[in-house]
Amino acid sequence: MGGLIYWIVVGLIAGWLAGQVMKGGGYGVVVDIVLGILGGVVGGWVFGVLGFHAGGTIAQIIVAFVGAVILVWIARKLKKA
Repeated sequence: MGGLIYWIVVGLIAGWLAGQVMKGGGYGVVVDIVLGILGGVVGGWVFGVLGFHAGGTIAQIIVAFVGAVILVWIARKLKKA
C-alpha cells in the first residue's frame, strides 16, 4: 500500500509540474495524477532507451515529469487534429 501512495504522490507532483510548464487550462487533480503516473512509465521508457536509470525520489519525479510533458504535448496535438 505504501508503494501505491508513493507513486500517487510522485504522479501528482509530476502532473502538476507538467501542467505548470505546459500552460493552459489544466486537466484537474485526478487527471494530473494519472498523467504523472503514466508519465512515469513513458519517461522511464524514454530514459531507459537513452541508457539512463532513475534512482531516488527526485530523479523519479524528473523522469515522470518529462514523461507527463510528453503526454500533455501529444494530448494537445491530438485534440487539435
